[in-house]
Parts: sequence; structure tokens; C-alpha cells
Amino acid sequence: MTATFSRLFALLTLLALAACGAPSDVTPDTEATMPGYEQIEDGGFVIKQVDQKFLWGDQARAEVDYAGTEAPGSIIVDTFARKLYFVMEGGRAMRYSIAVGREGIKFTGEGVVGRKAEWPSWQPTANMLTTRPDLYSKFAAGLPGGLENPLGARGIYLYRGGRDSYFRIHGTIDDASIGYATSAGCIRLFNQDVIDLYERVEMGALVKVRSLEESLEAEGAFIDTPYGRAIPDSEDNRQLVEDQRVEKVAQDVAEIEALLKEKEEAEAAAEAEAKVAAKDAEKAAKKAAAEADKQAAEADKAAATATKAADKAAKAAVAEAAKAAKAAEKAAMAAEKAAAKAAKALAKRLAECEALGILPDDCPAPDQPLPDLAAAN
Repeated sequence: MTATFSRLFALLTLLALAACGAPSDVTPDTEATMPGYEQIEDGGFVIKQVDQKFLWGDQARAEVDYAGTEAPGSIIVDTFARKLYFVMEGGRAMRYSIAVGREGIKFTGEGVVGRKAEWPSWQPTANMLTTRPDLYSKFAAGLPGGLENPLGARGIYLYRGGRDSYFRIHGTIDDASIGYATSAGCIRLFNQDVIDLYERVEMGALVKVRSLEESLEAEGAFIDTPYGRAIPDSEDNRQLVEDQRVEKVAQDVAEIEALLKEKEEAEAAAEAEAKVAAKDAEKAAKKAAAEADKQAAEADKAAATATKAADKAAKAAVAEAAKAAKAAEKAAMAAEKAAAKAAKALAKRLAECEALGILPDDCPAPDQPLPDLAAAN
């Protein structure tokens, strides 16, 4: 269960960095991918093809008539219609579909392209770190460019007065977001589209973000569906929005009920696992206690045996010591007696030698015969 929630959190984190989830008002289409949106290799990275289901309506880039007054080479962003135009010669323009986040909606007016980057790195803003430290703090040092970077394959940076405005036109890691309003980010395009735009636009080119009045004049009125998709304002579409609002509420309720059910099931499973674990722990504790008692009894028995053996050894040692002492005493007495006898014999011999006129130094030991003086004379 923990692993499931970990995977879910990782998925939600990536979607939050991409700034939206897949909308639910798109009908899947299994047709082959539209030309220009195939899988490509770029900068050592493989960009997957755009699924046909995300190229609904006029989502794919297309060359269209353009009646604006901006010079060729300019970029026109319409956050209300979810479109971006690259102005071309002869009253024509390349039109791209975009996703718009909070940062994109906040900006209106003009600027210039002050920087272009391939596979740009990304770093959360101070506001992101302050408002959602749980989500963005681990990226505070920045995220290198790549397939997991929310800026996608290209970044086009808008400057005003020679300074970065923090308004970006960039790719995305979430193709499902294109055409919708999202929770964060600036202006995002399919990676295939942002590469195409990147090759067309020059440094210093004008970038104009339309106001609501300018959008209404150029594109007409648009309304947002509950899923964040911009559609032309009409009576039929208003009814569609209302129907989708009811549908979305029902979906949200169903999702909440599903989450609550999953939570209850997870809590029940955790409680059951806790009971089993507690029972196993109690059983293990009893077994360990019984084993400890057994080992303690064996230790007591071994200690008693050792004490008895020690007492026996001590008694034997005492008896042996007494016997040795008695033998030593007897040996001492025998030695004393032998010494007295030897002393007596020596005294006798010295007396014999003195009677014979033999000097003490020439006197033989008691166990030696006296010299025959008569024979010697």
C-alpha cells in the first residue's frame, strides 16, 4: 500500500510540474499520428510522437490567414483563445495551440525575445518555493534540461527594457495540457511545435500578448469549459459548458468517494495488518519468555552442578593438603633425626681422630674406616 501511494505521489508531482492533468473532455482517437508530430530525436533525447487524441479540432499547427498589423517575424499570443501566431509574409501566419498557466495569464502587452535556449534548465520561482515548498523545494537548485523538465525541448524568453520579464514560451512534458488553462507555468506548446517556432523566430523579435479586448476583436468571444478548454462563446457551447459542469461535479464526487473508499480500505488493511503483527509479536514474546525461562533453569542447574563440583574439589584439595602437610611433617622429623644421628656420628669420629692424634681436617668421614696407625709405623 505504501509503494502504491509513493508511485501516486511521484506521478502527481510530475503532473504538477507540468502544471496540469489530462483533461477528460477529449475523445480518444486511434488514427495514425498527424504529420509533423511523429517521434523525433533531438539533442540526444527522443521526443515521443503526439497522440492523435491530443490533436483534436484545430490543435495542430497550421498556416492560416492573418489580418493583424504586426510585422513578419513577430509572435502574437492569445491566452484567451489558447493560440499563438508567428507572423509571416503576405498576410499569413503559423498558428500553434498553447496551454496557459497563471504566469502566462498575468502578462499582457509587448516585449522582445531576449534569450533562446535548447533543452533549457528549470528552477522554481521564489513564489513557488514559498507557496508550495512541499512540491518545489527539492528542485530549488534547479532541474537540468531533459525529458523530465517541464520546460520541454525549447525555451523562448521574453524581455522588457533589457530585463527578463519571467514570461516564457516553452515546450511541455504533458501533451494533454495543450489547449487548456493550467495551474502554473507560462505559455506551453507541443515539443514538436516549440522546436518549429524556435527555428523561425529571431532574437529581438516582437512578442505581443493580447488583452481581452484585442482577443475579442481578433478571435471573438471564448468561454472555458470546466476542464479549462477554451471554446467559442455560443448558445450551444454555453449549454455544453453547463452540461460538462454537472458532469464534472459528478466526476469529482465519484473521485472523492473513490479516494475515501481507498483510504478506508487502506486503513482497514493497515488495522488488520497491525492486529496480525501484534498477535505475532505477542506469540513471539511468549515463546521468547518460555525460552528465557528454560535457559534460566538450565543455567541454575549448571550453577548448582558447578557449585557441588567446586565444593567436592575444595574438600579434596583440603584433604590432599592435610595429607601433604602430615607427610612433610614426618619427613621433617625424619630429617631432624637423621641430622642428629649424623651429628652424633661426626662427634664420635672427631673424638676418635683426636684420640689417635689425627687432625680434624684429616679426620675421615664417619662412614669411612680409620687409618691403621700401627701398621703405618
